[in-house]
Amino acid sequence: MRLTLARLAAALALFGCGTPRRPVDHPRPERRAYFDVQRRGANFFNRVETRARFRAAAARGIRLVRLVPDKWKGAGRDFLLGSADNFVALVPEDLARLRAVLDTAHAEGVRVVLGLLGLPGARWRQLNGDRSDFRLYREVRYQDQAVELWRQLARALAGHPAVVAYNPINEPHPERATDTAGFDLSAFYRRVVAAIRESDRDVAVVLDGGDFASPAGLARLTPIEGDPRVLYAFHFYIPWAYVNHASRGRYRYPGEIPVDDDSPETRRWDAGALSRALRPVVAWQRRHDIPSSRVFAAEFGCPRTHPGVERWIGDLIRIFNARGWHWAFYSFREDTWHAMDYELGPRAENRARGDNVIWRVIQAAFRPGAP
Repeated sequence: MRLTLARLAAALALFGCGTPRRPVDHPRPERRAYFDVQRRGANFFNRVETRARFRAAAARGIRLVRLVPDKWKGAGRDFLLGSADNFVALVPEDLARLRAVLDTAHAEGVRVVLGLLGLPGARWRQLNGDRSDFRLYREVRYQDQAVELWRQLARALAGHPAVVAYNPINEPHPERATDTAGFDLSAFYRRVVAAIRESDRDVAVVLDGGDFASPAGLARLTPIEGDPRVLYAFHFYIPWAYVNHASRGRYRYPGEIPVDDDSPETRRWDAGALSRALRPVVAWQRRHDIPSSRVFAAEFGCPRTHPGVERWIGDLIRIFNARGWHWAFYSFREDTWHAMDYELGPRAENRARGDNVIWRVIQAAFRPGAP
């Protein structure tokens, strides 16, 4: 997308460029303390966000959503960025649309963890012709652009009543590429958090661990010192042979499931095995003295047709609750993929939402007073 003079002038005015940058204090104690108690929520990964979806979530007790706008159609190649190949300034039209969605969330009583699936030099694979984009991890110029992106976004949205946290990048994975040994995810995050703090001291920042936000990837992060409103996130899709959509429900939980896709070796997976798979998170939390209120299971889910999925979800929710970790299931009424729309139940052909064995487990966790 060409950055015209008019667009550049609009962006400069929108972000207050040319004025001194100073942190903004928003006298709202509830925002600063939002994550001091356990929060439970859902992921919104949609092409079009609607008031109806926020309203439906709130009616079911879901008052926190992890929202990513990357799928939305923007004025340029990449929503908000214009182009992930060379970020200069947030696209004003896209930002206005994002703000309108956040206004809707606030009006419906829903709080938002705002995240991005991609950054400059790191397009999300599903929006990049199924090709991985590792430029962010290899080139400093893209890291600089990513920091500037979050500086601008935090400035533009500072104090918005719906936004309780920013999630700078979804599932970073520098370990999966060659020639990225010089990239330090923890150091990159320190730069991003510092950029956000120029405009907003109060908002929480949720940092995904490496290796696609795996528990082991989180355990390799170095916590940011002196910032009590940083949270650390992992995603849980384990055992992969069971939760992988490509397995087409071949395995049952609890039960014997292959160790990995290519291995004939199996292992019994049950609640105890799930707890053991989370040991890297627990050990890291203890090593760095991280309170449970700063740990977020930001994604977990399994195709609704896989046998025993209601027990897999229920066991994980009980584990997360026992640990006092925040969590958000994947996903709520996704408009492009129905495999994890749990209101549809376990039958693949069902397209009518309603009570069913899977949704019953999730809905129970959002009832007032739920353990």
